[in-house]
Amino acid sequence: MTEFAIRAEHLGKRYRLGERETYRALRDTLTSAVSAPIRRLRSSGVGTARDNTIWALRDVSLEVAPGEVLGVIGHNGAGKSTLLKILSRITEPTEGRAEVRGRVGSLLEVGTGFHPELTGRENIFLNGAILGMKRAEIARRFDEMVAFAGVERFIDTPVKRYSSGMYLRLAFAVAAHLEPEILLVDEVLAVGDAAFQKKCLGRMSEVAREGRTVLFVSHNLPSIEKLCQRVIVVDGGRLVMQGDPVTCIAAYLGAHAEPSSGVDLASVPRLDPRLVPVYTHLELRATDGTPVSAVGSGEALEFHLSYAAAEDIQSPSFGIIVSNGMGMPLFFLQTRTQHGLWETAPSSGRVVCRLDEVPLVPGEYLLTIGCMSGERQLDLLEHVASFSVEPRDFFDSGYLPHPLNGPVLIRSEWDLREDMAFSNDQGYEVASESSDILGTPA
Repeated sequence: MTEFAIRAEHLGKRYRLGERETYRALRDTLTSAVSAPIRRLRSSGVGTARDNTIWALRDVSLEVAPGEVLGVIGHNGAGKSTLLKILSRITEPTEGRAEVRGRVGSLLEVGTGFHPELTGRENIFLNGAILGMKRAEIARRFDEMVAFAGVERFIDTPVKRYSSGMYLRLAFAVAAHLEPEILLVDEVLAVGDAAFQKKCLGRMSEVAREGRTVLFVSHNLPSIEKLCQRVIVVDGGRLVMQGDPVTCIAAYLGAHAEPSSGVDLASVPRLDPRLVPVYTHLELRATDGTPVSAVGSGEALEFHLSYAAAEDIQSPSFGIIVSNGMGMPLFFLQTRTQHGLWETAPSSGRVVCRLDEVPLVPGEYLLTIGCMSGERQLDLLEHVASFSVEPRDFFDSGYLPHPLNGPVLIRSEWDLREDMAFSNDQGYEVASESSDILGTPA
């Protein structure tokens, strides 16, 4: 067995703004070598165009063991996709080197490597051939892939006529079932429905159990925590942290969650291109209207959500998911739970959700907000803000449960009763009707 499946040493990728990446032939390389001295003379003493370039990746070194499942996390534009494109040999690094040992299957974008004019069947065999597989090997897994993707009726239809969901399902099925030794998966599950995401994650778990190497880029942090043995955090094109999933995810969320006293939602990129940006601003306020970023356990809190749509929203539904610091949902607040609230919402406005008491133990919590029109998802922003909960006497008892007992606080009433026991004819002790002894005087 080799010592590593993937090794990157001081990888860097620089792009010049406004310039397309070119693919060079031998003629271009020779021409560039001849003209290089002239270019250097012309550029001497003249200001460089360094401010017109950007480093998408800089000085990244890492090593992935065979059979390891490595998660890659970071905010949008951090350099995650650039790293996977270099490892997939889609783009060349500007500096450094990467060595990949094994057959690589990559799913970096929906339908990467598919030819739109070819049918689903033809694309499966084409992708397998690109991976270096024999036709018999591909045919052996063909039915399994088609069943996984659920495109049996359309397998002989050109993929240019597929919906984005069908395209995605088939692309994932091909990447995950053609037995690559190394699987590179970028954030492609964002456009799938919940059932398909669950199916994909199950397949990735199987791939990992089969001893294959997986690099998994995702904003779905609970999935990262569940699937990955190790996580790296990329920020500003640099590898800033690596280690166990729990530690890395907690550090990442703490560093990048926006302060919830006021978040400009209009400038936050939406991961799913089918979404319609509706939300424009989020603010957390106390009952007196003061913007806050922290609240005490049991205290009231208001979520102010400003929105602007192109037209009135029919059958609107506004919702907020409160999650713990690991991104695990704790509870859901939604306008639909308030019966008969609105049939139509004006094209722009502000919705306010009030919690009379925040039922959470002290800690950091994340907010995901969404908006629907009927059953259609308009807008969705995951973990777009955070807020802190500080310790307070929630139960008016002087006692606050430890966070390890669970993050949610619920008021309850307890009675203590004494069971009056007697013996039946067979000698067994049987409890009679109990008597309430709470508050009984001594």
